[in-house]
Amino acid sequence: MHKVLLLGAGKIGRAIACFLHNSGDYDVIVADYSEAALTKIRQYANVQTLQLDACSESELTAAMQNRDSVLSALSFSYNPLIAKVATATRTSYFDLTEDVETTRAVRSYANDCQDGCILMPQCGLAPGFVSIAAWHLSRKFDSLDTVHMRVGALPQFPSNILKYNLTWSTDGLINEYCNPCEAIHEGRLIEVLPMEGLESFSLDGVRYEVFNTSGGLGSLCETLQGEVRELNYRTIRYLGHRDLMQLLLKDLRMTEKRDQLKQLLEDAIPVTYQDVVIVFVTVAGMQNGQFTQISDARKIYHQDIGDKHWGAIQITTAAAICAAVDLHAKGKLPQRGFVRQEDVLFEDFITNRFGCHYAEAAESKLDHVR
Repeated sequence: MHKVLLLGAGKIGRAIACFLHNSGDYDVIVADYSEAALTKIRQYANVQTLQLDACSESELTAAMQNRDSVLSALSFSYNPLIAKVATATRTSYFDLTEDVETTRAVRSYANDCQDGCILMPQCGLAPGFVSIAAWHLSRKFDSLDTVHMRVGALPQFPSNILKYNLTWSTDGLINEYCNPCEAIHEGRLIEVLPMEGLESFSLDGVRYEVFNTSGGLGSLCETLQGEVRELNYRTIRYLGHRDLMQLLLKDLRMTEKRDQLKQLLEDAIPVTYQDVVIVFVTVAGMQNGQFTQISDARKIYHQDIGDKHWGAIQITTAAAICAAVDLHAKGKLPQRGFVRQEDVLFEDFITNRFGCHYAEAAESKLDHVR
């Protein structure tokens, strides 16, 4: 039985714990600083719990003893230390971070990994599954022109002027909206501003807008540099959201007051578990001598799994990191050092018992435009 230490007992951590525990193949210990969060998670899954300070290297070291893998469902700021301890204790490491600097810090420990120990950050939805899907589509072409990745976690029933509800980490949301974004433009790796690049598109009769946000590309800029003319990632929202957030972030300069911004959002914007996740990847290039475009669009809705109701962002995020751990445990990933999402075979992921949530719960379309 694969022994897992899961750090973080929040709404994503609860889903991860349930998915792994209910599979019957994982011995799961859930650790968190909050006893209230640990009490709540025990109502969801019959797992061991541990109160732990993730800022303490000694506490992390003790908790990782005799664990095969450690999964971080904590805010990104904790992850560099967790990765350091994981490397020292020969524990394979997985996280959900969208933060670029955090991923660089995690990667810096890769050369110290022993056989069987991997460091695999960015294992969620975006970065995560969207990178696997984009890489998979890009391999169908003889040469690439554009790779466009669009992802959004949206309320199914928007009821405020922002047309938005909190569905996951507020720290992660603020990071995406405020930090510089990587992209490839005219073959060159560049940084672009968050909230810029406004576009719109329609899917199933609903119009959405997209704009630059940070972190969603994972390592694809590095992987595809020199192969593609244009590569970018943009977040999907309902029309009008971006302009209102621009007022808050730029005109009112809340990017300079992130703690206050977090408090403001959490006080004013309610959480919802009635959400929908949209994944829309479009790749264009030369295929058999013809300029061709392939698009993969998926919608995943909140739903009941077993006797529990889960939000779409919980399902997609937990399914992605659980699939990564499962594939590692089965020997289907590189077994040492830094592992990218592009190292995951799409077919392995989508047929995995956790990854299949993207297929089973999705309205999936594959269109060839000639």
